[in-house]
Amino acid sequence: MPWQNNGDGDRPNPWGNGQRGGGGGRGGGNEPNIDEVIRKGQEKLKTILPGGKGGIFLILLAAFAIWMVSGFYRVEPNEQGVVLRFGERTMLSDPGLHWHLPYPIETVEVRGVTDEKTTTIGISGAGARRSGGLDESLMLTQDENIVDVRFNVVWQIKDLGNYLFKLRDPEGTIKAVSESVMREIVGQNQIVPIITTARERIQLQALEQIIETLDSYESGVRVLRVQIIESEAPEAVKDAFLDVQRAEADQQRSRNEATRYANEVIPRAQGEAERMLQQAEAYRAQTVARAEGEAARFTSVYNEYIAAKDVTRKRIYLETMEQILAGMDKIILDSEAGSGVVPYLPLSELNKSKSGGE
Repeated sequence: MPWQNNGDGDRPNPWGNGQRGGGGGRGGGNEPNIDEVIRKGQEKLKTILPGGKGGIFLILLAAFAIWMVSGFYRVEPNEQGVVLRFGERTMLSDPGLHWHLPYPIETVEVRGVTDEKTTTIGISGAGARRSGGLDESLMLTQDENIVDVRFNVVWQIKDLGNYLFKLRDPEGTIKAVSESVMREIVGQNQIVPIITTARERIQLQALEQIIETLDSYESGVRVLRVQIIESEAPEAVKDAFLDVQRAEADQQRSRNEATRYANEVIPRAQGEAERMLQQAEAYRAQTVARAEGEAARFTSVYNEYIAAKDVTRKRIYLETMEQILAGMDKIILDSEAGSGVVPYLPLSELNKSKSGGE
C-alpha cells in the first residue's frame, strides 16, 4: 500500500520528513531531504559566485570534464597508436590505456599492426588491365618470352607513424615496388625455370629486394613473404608453348637414350680393343721368344757342327728321321739277305699279333 503520513511514529514516510517515534533513531531528528540539500547547495554557490551564474559555471565545468575525459584512449595488444597535434605526428603509443589532449588540439590514429595484409599482383580479368591494355602479370623473360606470373605479397605495419606519413599511398607503393622487383627478377631468368624449378628461389629473391626497397623508403612496413600463385605461359600462346615443351622433352629423351647407348657401347668396345691389344702383345712376346730360342738353338748346333762335322751331321740326320718316322708303320728290308729268303720283316703284323695275344 502507498506510504502515508498518518501520524504513526513507527512507520515514517520515506519520501517526506516523517519522524521516528520514541527518539530511538540514529539522529533523534528529521531525515535529510534531497531537494532541500540541493537548494541549500545552490544558495551557497550563489554566495560564492556573484551575479547568480552558478548554473552556467556548473555546466561549463561538466563540459570541461567531459572534454578532458574524451582524451583517454586504449590501444589493444595487436594495435599501435600515433598521436597527432594539429595534424603533426608527436608520439607513438604502445598497447595500454593512454591520454592525449582532446580534440581539436590532438587526435590519435590507432591501427592493427599484427594483422597480416595481402597485396595481389596479377589479378585476372578486365579489372587488371592497365591503360596500355596489358595485364600487369605479363612479364618478359631473359630469353625474350612472355610469362604470366601472379603472386601475393603478405605484409604488416611495423611503424605506424612512417606508414601514415612517409608514404602517400602505402598499399599502392607496396604493389608498385613488388611488381617492379618481380619484373626485374623474371627478366634475369629464362621461361622454363620460372615455370618449373625456380619458383622457390624467385620468391626468396623477390622478398629480399622488396624489403630492401621499402626500408629505403622508411615505409614502416614489414614484408613477411612472397607467394607465387601461378607462373605459366600466356593463355593466347599456351598450346603452342606446350607443344614446344613436348618437343624439347622428346629431344631431351632422345639425347638421354643416345647417351645411355653410348655409355653401354663405348666401354664394351674399349674393353674389346684392350683385350685384342693384350692378345697381340702376348702373341708378339711368344713369337719373339720362340724365334729367339730357335735362333739360339741353331747357333748352338752350328757351333757343334763346326767342332765335329761328321758326328753332328749324323746326329742331325738321326734326330730328323726320328721326328719324321715317329708316327709311321715301319718295314725293315735287309739288303744283304740271300736270294732264297724274302728280305721282309712285317713289324706291323707282328705288333698286331702281339696285341691280339695279350
